Amino acid sequence: MTSGSVCDTGLRAVIGRRGSRARPSPKRTRLTPLITLYLEKRDALVRFFAARLGSTAAAEDVVQDIYLKLSGLDPDAAIHNEAAFIYRLGSNLMLDRLRHERRAARRDGDWRDANTVRVAGDDVVDEPPADEAVAGRERLARMLQALEALPLQQRQAFRMHKLEAMSQAETAAALGVSVSSVEKYVRAALRSLAEQLG
Repeated sequence: MTSGSVCDTGLRAVIGRRGSRARPSPKRTRLTPLITLYLEKRDALVRFFAARLGSTAAAEDVVQDIYLKLSGLDPDAAIHNEAAFIYRLGSNLMLDRLRHERRAARRDGDWRDANTVRVAGDDVVDEPPADEAVAGRERLARMLQALEALPLQQRQAFRMHKLEAMSQAETAAALGVSVSSVEKYVRAALRSLAEQLG
């Protein structure tokens, strides 16, 4: 195959290891001398960047980005040392990737610091785990159902005194009963709720 021929195989060779993540373009790729050199050095590029990034997957991404940049270059561009150009391009892309990852990590850390509490060096989550939240909603639903089953005066006295934080005197005045009656209603409501809710 000559460097000026037109075919899909160059793109397939680039994508070959990552075929499940990307599909060859239906557009035919012209194999310029720079892309031909890239295809010859592709495996060496992956090893080179994997050694620097500590990850073959990240190296594959950088090498794929090199191809995308090379395929967008003017085929008539004058490049004196093509191999050095490819490695420099990859190094620049790798540094851009690392800077982006650092910024993202810093942004995520700032968000975590602003939205979590640390106790003894451990993050304390403000929200309960999902299973506890579901169990809490179920307990609340049972309690509300049991509360609705109470006699009217017990229910009103309990709501005013325990849920709305009114004093016994205020509750008595609102219901038009004595303070001792409010005490009796609240005590009876608590006993009934304890029996129903276990």
